[in-house]
Amino acid sequence: MAIKNEFIKAQLDMQKQICLTNQFNAIKYVAGVDLAYYNVDGTEHAICAIVVIDYETKEVVEIASYTAQTTVLYIPGCLSFREVPIFLKANELLNTKVDLYIFDGNGYLHPRNMGLATHAGIILDLPTIGVAKNYFKVQDTDYIMPAPIKGAYENIIINGKVYGCVLRSRTNVKPIFVSIGNNIDLQTSRDIVIHLTSKESRIPLPTRLADIEANRLRKIAQTIK
Repeated sequence: MAIKNEFIKAQLDMQKQICLTNQFNAIKYVAGVDLAYYNVDGTEHAICAIVVIDYETKEVVEIASYTAQTTVLYIPGCLSFREVPIFLKANELLNTKVDLYIFDGNGYLHPRNMGLATHAGIILDLPTIGVAKNYFKVQDTDYIMPAPIKGAYENIIINGKVYGCVLRSRTNVKPIFVSIGNNIDLQTSRDIVIHLTSKESRIPLPTRLADIEANRLRKIAQTIK
C-alpha cells in the first residue's frame, strides 16, 4: 500500500526529532487526550476530547472537543496520521496554556518509536506521555508482569533499547503501559502517571476524564441524524 509506505517514511524522518529528556521546569496544567469513533449512515466520524486539569489540585480547568469525518484509513502502526489532525483541531480551541499532554495510547512504545503521543509531541514541541490500557506488541516481544503493588514496574526492553514500561498504577489491578511521548524521560513519565492516578481508575485522571467526555459526546452524536 503506497500510503502506508509514505507514512512509514515520514515516521522514520520524524524519529530523528524525538527528545527523551525533560524539557520543562514546572508543570501546572496537564491535558488528557482521547478519541472516540462512531458511524452514522455508513460514514465514520471521530471525536477528540481534551480535558485540562491543575496538576496539584487535580481540578478540571478546561474542556475542548472537535468532531470530524475520518479521512485516513486505519493502518496498523500508522494510527497517528489518522488521529493527530483531529487532535490538533481540538487543541486549537483551548485557552489554557498546557504544560504536558497525556494521550490514551502509545508513544515511544511503537515499532518505529512513533506512536500517537510522540507524533503529537514533536509537532507541539511540548512534553507528552503515552498511556495505553493494552499492550501493543513490538517485534513479537512480551513483557514481564510487575509486582502487584502500586508503583511497581518492569521496563519493556527490545534489543537492548527501553521502549517503555509496564506500570502497576494501583495495587492488585491490571497494569498499564507507559511510554515517553517527547521532551520527557521515562522515570518522570512514571512519576507523573502515578501522581495523577487515583482509586477510581487505573489510568491517570486526565485521560480518564477525556475518555468519559469523548464517549459522552459520541452517544449524543449517535442520536442525532
